[in-house]
Amino acid sequence: MRPDRPGEARTADLRARLRHVYWIGGGSGAGKSTVARRLADRHGLRLYATDDVMPDHAARSTPGECPHLHAFMGMDMDERWVNRSPETMLETFHWFRGEGFDLIVEDLLRLPAGPPVVAEGFRLLPHLVKPLLATADRAVWLIPSPGFRRDAFRSRGSLWQIAGRTGDPDRALRNLLERDLMFTERLAGEARGLGLPVIEVGGTMTEEDLTDRVTAAFGL
Repeated sequence: MRPDRPGEARTADLRARLRHVYWIGGGSGAGKSTVARRLADRHGLRLYATDDVMPDHAARSTPGECPHLHAFMGMDMDERWVNRSPETMLETFHWFRGEGFDLIVEDLLRLPAGPPVVAEGFRLLPHLVKPLLATADRAVWLIPSPGFRRDAFRSRGSLWQIAGRTGDPDRALRNLLERDLMFTERLAGEARGLGLPVIEVGGTMTEEDLTDRVTAAFGL
């Protein structure tokens, strides 16, 4: 039998060491943080929120490792959100390209062996997570409908705050909403193409309904 190449051996090792992790990815505004928090409380899991560690990961990265991140850090607000098309914003946004994912893996490996971990965030891209899955039922991607996503953004106010710090808030907001729509569509297509579980979020779905569906997907 042909021995594994070094990369294959490392992936197999990571898969074994991360078999206690449940992964919740998906588009912004889909309820990932809420569901992960509910699952952690309900089942005694450790919560790892990838949004919370973005500043730390940015500080730990180098331009060589994360060139798009460091280019973004050098831009002013108009350069980030007003003067570029949503398509360019999508293709060059560092977290969407998987920069810093290795730091997520490093963090997870440093956590104590127990209890099991639920990791959540838009940075959990399907093609990066799949090789780390011992079984497919350890990951799910939440895909919000456009209306559900916009309502979530409006109630949260985060995109409006970002846009308000630019010289053209209306254009910045349109760019951000279009960029995130395209990213969500890309996530859905990628997850489905890889045969990974997807839950569509929209309509009258409540937080409890969504939590129950993710619980069932994980077999908890």
